Amino acid sequence: MDPQLPAEDLSSFIAGLPKAELHVHHVGSASPETVAALAARHEGSTDVPADPAALAEYFAFTDFGHFIQVYLSVVDLIRDAEDVRTLTYGVARDMAAQRIRYAELTVTPYSSVKRGIPGRAFMEAIEDARTAAARDLGLELVWCFDIPGEAGLESAEVTERLALDLRPDGLVSFGLGGPEVGVPRPQFKPYFDRARAAGLHSVPHAGETTGPQTVWDALNELGAERIGHGTSCVQDPELLRHLAERRIPIEVAPTSNVATRAVPSLEAHPLKQMVDAGLLVTINSDDPPMFSTDLNTEYAVAARLLGLDAAGVAELARNAVRASFRSEAGKAALLAEIDGYLAGM
Repeated sequence: MDPQLPAEDLSSFIAGLPKAELHVHHVGSASPETVAALAARHEGSTDVPADPAALAEYFAFTDFGHFIQVYLSVVDLIRDAEDVRTLTYGVARDMAAQRIRYAELTVTPYSSVKRGIPGRAFMEAIEDARTAAARDLGLELVWCFDIPGEAGLESAEVTERLALDLRPDGLVSFGLGGPEVGVPRPQFKPYFDRARAAGLHSVPHAGETTGPQTVWDALNELGAERIGHGTSCVQDPELLRHLAERRIPIEVAPTSNVATRAVPSLEAHPLKQMVDAGLLVTINSDDPPMFSTDLNTEYAVAARLLGLDAAGVAELARNAVRASFRSEAGKAALLAEIDGYLAGM
C-alpha cells in the first residue's frame, strides 16, 4: 500500500481503522438524537432543547465555564436507570459505527446518584449496556469512575464508595474531571490512594486549563498513570522530559481544547510539540457530539497537524492500544487487527 494517500482517501482509511479510545465521557457522548429524546421525555423540567437541530446552537460554548454549565444541564436529563441504560447503549452504538473496538468510558456516577438514582441500579444499567455492546456490537466497554471536581470532597467520598463498595465488573480506573481552576489536585490524594490500593488505575485530568504544576500534582499526589489533556505540559521542559522518559501517556483531544478555549485554535494546539518531545500521545474525542466531532474526525485533525500518512495514523491507533488498560491478550489481538488492516489496504 502506498501510505501517501489523498485527504479523502486518508479519511476513508481512518473510518475503517480499528481503534481504541481512552478519554471520552459518558454523558458527553450522548448523540443529539439521544439528548433530544431525553429532553422530550422530561419536557417542562429542562432547558435542553428537544430538537436535535437546536442542540448545535445550545452546544456553542463561550468558555470552559459555559461548557460545564451546559454539560451539567444534560447530566440532569439522566434521571432513572432506564435513562442510564439508553444513554450508555446509544454511546456504544455510535462508537461501534466508527470501528472503535475498545473504549474506556469516563462515567460520573456521583451526578446520577445525587439526583436520586440508586447506586446499585446505576451499576446494573451500565453493566447491562456493556454486556449488550459486547454481544451486539463487538465493542468492549470498560469504565473510569471520575470525581466531578467542582462538587468538592463530598463527590470524592461518594465516588470512592460507589467504586469500591458496588464495584461493577467493567470498572478499571479512577479519575478526576471538571474545572481545574480553584480545584487543586492534592486534596483528592486520600481517595486516589484508596482506589489505587483496591487495584484501580489513576487517570486524572490535569493541565487542561491550568499550568504544568497541575500535571506535576496529578503525578506526584494522585499517582497518575495517564494524563487527561495535559496541554500545558509543553510549558515545562523538565515535565516534558519526565513524561517522555517514563512513557506516561497523554490523552489528547484537539477539538475539545479549542471548543472550551483551553487553546485558541487547532493551529496553536501543542500536539506537535508533545510528539516532537517524545511523548506517548493518544487521540481522543472527549465529549464528541457537544464539540461537533467524533474520534474519526480527531484522527483526521491529528493527521493534518502532524503531517501523517496512513502508516503514521495507524501508529497513533497503536499508541491508544498500548496505553490502554486492556488485557495483554486483548491488546495483542487489537494490535494485530490494526496491522492486518494496514497491510490489507
